[in-house]
Amino acid sequence: MTCDAPPEQILTALDPEQRQVATTFGAPVCVVAGAGTGKTRAITHRIAYAAATGRADPRRTLAVTFTTRAAGTMRSRLAGLGVAGVQARTIHSAALRQIRYFWPRAYGCELPQVSEARFKMVADASRRTGLSVDTALIRDLSAELSWAKVSNISADQYPALARAAGRVVGGVSATTVGRVLSGYEAVKREAGVIDLDDILLCAVGLLDDRPEIAAAIHDQYRHFVVDEYQDVSPIQHTLLELWFGGRDDVCVVGDPHQSIHAFAGARASYLTGFVAEHPGAIRLELVRNYRSTPQIVDLANAVLGSPAGAQTAGGVRLVSQASDGPEPQFEVFADETAEAAGVARWLNDLHGQGVGWSELAVLHRVNSQAPAIESALSGLGIPYLVKGAERFYDRPEVRRGLRLVASRVQQSPGEPGLGLVDTEELLRSLGWSEQAPEGQGSVRQRWESLQALHDLAERLMSEQSQARLADVDAALRQAAQLQQAPAVDGVTISTMHAAKGLEWRGVALIGVSDAMVPFMMATRTEELAEERRLLHVAVTRAGRHLYISYARNSTAKGRHGISRYLRGLPGTPQQPAERPAAARHRTVKVANCRVCGGPLTAAADRKLGHHMACEVDVDPQVVDRLRSWRLDRARRDKVPAFVVFTDATLLAIAEQLPAGPQQLSRISGIGPAKMERYCDELLEVLDQLRS
Repeated sequence: MTCDAPPEQILTALDPEQRQVATTFGAPVCVVAGAGTGKTRAITHRIAYAAATGRADPRRTLAVTFTTRAAGTMRSRLAGLGVAGVQARTIHSAALRQIRYFWPRAYGCELPQVSEARFKMVADASRRTGLSVDTALIRDLSAELSWAKVSNISADQYPALARAAGRVVGGVSATTVGRVLSGYEAVKREAGVIDLDDILLCAVGLLDDRPEIAAAIHDQYRHFVVDEYQDVSPIQHTLLELWFGGRDDVCVVGDPHQSIHAFAGARASYLTGFVAEHPGAIRLELVRNYRSTPQIVDLANAVLGSPAGAQTAGGVRLVSQASDGPEPQFEVFADETAEAAGVARWLNDLHGQGVGWSELAVLHRVNSQAPAIESALSGLGIPYLVKGAERFYDRPEVRRGLRLVASRVQQSPGEPGLGLVDTEELLRSLGWSEQAPEGQGSVRQRWESLQALHDLAERLMSEQSQARLADVDAALRQAAQLQQAPAVDGVTISTMHAAKGLEWRGVALIGVSDAMVPFMMATRTEELAEERRLLHVAVTRAGRHLYISYARNSTAKGRHGISRYLRGLPGTPQQPAERPAAARHRTVKVANCRVCGGPLTAAADRKLGHHMACEVDVDPQVVDRLRSWRLDRARRDKVPAFVVFTDATLLAIAEQLPAGPQQLSRISGIGPAKMERYCDELLEVLDQLRS
């Protein structure tokens, strides 16, 4: 099967660099593609050109992506080019398909079921270890277990390697996390299931153990394209190399400047080191940015530092191809409420100039910054949607809605049913209403999900007036399969991380102070470098309008002023007066860990007198009770939990168990204001723990 379009016609839509990507064969190819440079266009045209010239069989081509949405986009682009038969899949989807097929042949039994109850299993393992089942802690432990797996680290290896890597799960030692990891594996074995991370481990084991199966897969897939290669983890890298099998027809694409998932195990070094790892490989660059104005691109480049520094890091310096636009706008506000109001006015003004609500977004660093923006938008009657970290069709309310519609169709297959009327009835049973709720956060997100399903059914009815519930069911199932989330006409509110891969005409970046970007918990060199890249990603989401703001008085205490990555750039606000020279040059004494003896360089470690990852004699029930008190107090004060006390301060309290105000005040991080606010209540909690 080949491509229907003439080869030269395929290349006419490409710029010179994209054309190189599409026509370079005979050696492994590494494409470093900056933000907005058309990498998807380049690699889909590469596949199409290879098919049209007979260089590759689409049916033996595997295009690997890291999101289902990206895979759907790639399939759609290839279909538009007249190419059929290419397997465009996420790495997990491709691996699962292979091991389900080959597992019975290799081991004489079906592959265990892939469980979706990861949170519950982590909670069970945590409970068996004697830890809290607090939602935040279980979420953090789940992320840490995933990091260990994608990094191919076993439970017994975890404590030493986690300490060496500076991994910290608040209030829990590395040794205890290792026990949770071991307990989690036991919980899975008892249930006879595997999880999402096991899919890749099973695939690697299968290809390693069975050369005949590896040979069969090598025969099936002879041509490879891998997108977002800067996000590859160690286990993914191992599996991809097993798939490649030493072949030359491999093209990897990525951008080290958009590497923002190192904490989850991603290693941009696999991209930057690809040419060295594959002798004879060719490096190509895409530098022409088609998304953003020169003013926005200049700022994005400046955030990364000098051109020389950018090249050293393995990335590229972007060159805008768009027409001139307004300069990025910087604003400083007294507090977060005023900031949210200012952002809402800016969005309203742009909409008044003809920019659609769905072409606008507000990006923030952490979720605790969202409520103020939601309130301000609601106050002006601006529609909005909150983008969650999970995929749209993975949201519980969406899955329930899909099951409910499918169930009704199955129960009454012969009844015609009125598509929109019946859909509305089913959605109402899940809590949908015509008007958006006044609440924010999860309440609003659930309503948005159900409203999006309603809008999809409504659009179907506008296109097919005779559509019935079965048609709605079919449309929903097809959209879910392709991960085509329904479009909602509203301003997107999202974290900077979740915005990666997306773009809008106008973007507001809020809370861009030196306490949020870089985030206050980032202290190590590599963490600070990743925070710089995150801001670069956020800036490059904007096409024409960019608004950057922060509040002088916010819940993010500590470092003040605009982010250091913007400081001193043209148009940025004036910074506070410099500290006295004596303060600037004061040396900080480096203490040593009282457990392992190593130097304490992070502020949180110095506060404790030991590395957070080092084992200390502290009662987990005390930590659990203090966490519960902190959460309750934070809710009463309507502030994030870390504003009450950071994890490091809370752990120091649990270790020292102060008996009175004087002892409590000696703990680093508890100043006069916190003493006045929390002392009596906290000491009462500690008295209860001692009794």
